[in-house]
Amino acid sequence: MKSKINILIAGGDMRQIFCAEKLADIYNVKVVGIDREFSGTDFPDGECDCIVLPVPPLDENGNINTPCSDDIISPDMLKNIMKKDCIIFTGRYDKRLNELFPYNRIIDYMSREDLSLKNAVPTAEGAVQIALDELPVTLSGLSVLIVGMGRIGTALAEILKGFGADITVAVHNAKGAGKARVIGIKSVCTKDMDTDYGLVFNTAPELVFDRELLRKFSDDTLFIDLASRPGGFDFDSAAELGKKVIWALGIPGKTAPVTAGEIVAETIINILSEGGD
Repeated sequence: MKSKINILIAGGDMRQIFCAEKLADIYNVKVVGIDREFSGTDFPDGECDCIVLPVPPLDENGNINTPCSDDIISPDMLKNIMKKDCIIFTGRYDKRLNELFPYNRIIDYMSREDLSLKNAVPTAEGAVQIALDELPVTLSGLSVLIVGMGRIGTALAEILKGFGADITVAVHNAKGAGKARVIGIKSVCTKDMDTDYGLVFNTAPELVFDRELLRKFSDDTLFIDLASRPGGFDFDSAAELGKKVIWALGIPGKTAPVTAGEIVAETIINILSEGGD
């Protein structure tokens, strides 16, 4: 028997469709603001207990982000169908949401540890797929640098080991070096890393590759930045120096939308089962 909770999925990319499908096993779900092949254009008649916004939640005009639809969904349109205690789930915090919905609980599902852990694998797989598409050589035997030994860096290292890559991870502390040793790869302190690599992945959400450091790398090196904004590169300098940097934001939603959507749904289910905290 389904829960009586009514959930509206508003905007987003294909991962929201698969999120809706999984949530619909338990809750009453409606989807708007995505391609009409997959969703309706009419808002629900009743009031919503929860609204799920995409990643990112708002566009530059302050409307709901609808990259897969020409529909315009304004915050006021959502307010008209929200219950007084409606919970707003958002894919990445945006301070404008607090101004638009000052009396509602706003929960950033992307900040949840359970989601971050599950998202690491599709992110790493998608990053490797990009490298395979862009590189003119095999990963086997290729000298690869991973900056950061967090969830994504660890997942990347495990995948690249399977390809036979020569992996080094750049870390800030002994904990990162210890994790690298446990999984059998080399490590170096970030400030002491050399530049003789054919492929570089950055997972650190801070400036690591400034103009001075980028200048030392070969023009043939492929850089893939997996960090959230503002990223780990001086992108202007990289372009001027002729370095190829791919800023791969939102990989799970692009390369594995089914898995990514189901992960979002599982996270929302967990939050609701915990009482909406």
